[in-house]
Amino acid sequence: MKRKDSEHLGNVIQQYLRENGLETPLNEHRLIKAWSEVLGPSISSYTKDLRIYNQVLFATVSSSVVRNELMMRRTDLVKRLNSHVGAQVITQIVLR
Repeated sequence: MKRKDSEHLGNVIQQYLRENGLETPLNEHRLIKAWSEVLGPSISSYTKDLRIYNQVLFATVSSSVVRNELMMRRTDLVKRLNSHVGAQVITQIVLR
């Protein structure tokens, strides 16, 4: 028997996450995992301690050369990371 009021499972899960306040932490976790995929393993090896607070990504960079390169590409990185996750998770990046 076919039901007329059925919904896609993905929509139901997304609605459940949104109603229970779990969508934002899940997207933040996805964005932190996407950091190494977007930047690549060579540059991401210089970064550690990634944290998101109030839509700002904080990253500690061990190399001053890599930090300067990332500082120049911050706006592009914000766009690429958000598009990789599929939602606007961060608005800026702070590099230390």
